[in-house]
Amino acid sequence: MEKTLFQKIADKEIPASIVYEDELCVAFRDIAPAAPVHVLLIPRKPIPSIADATAEDAALLAHLMLKVGDIAQAEGIAEGGFRTVLNTGENGGQTVPHLHIHIIGGRSLQWPPG
Repeated sequence: MEKTLFQKIADKEIPASIVYEDELCVAFRDIAPAAPVHVLLIPRKPIPSIADATAEDAALLAHLMLKVGDIAQAEGIAEGGFRTVLNTGENGGQTVPHLHIHIIGGRSLQWPPG
């Protein structure tokens, strides 16, 4: 299977504006931001979507969720509030088949999103 764009970013084959990384995940700025702060957090493990995660991914998923708060804090959006989004599949708006969490903030966000 060919690597996704996000896997290539995680493997440092494609440059990105990385804001955080560790042995399990990488966070980088979205190239088409929906708000002043728009970061994508991805696992290094190539999981196509949250629907494809298994019980063996539980610790990794917990790690990602904890990193969301850390990244929001580091980006200065934790106190004012932010949105986390996991798009899943074509109808859910997922365009890259690699699990990713959008961390969006820095302005008032409306509901419903669209």
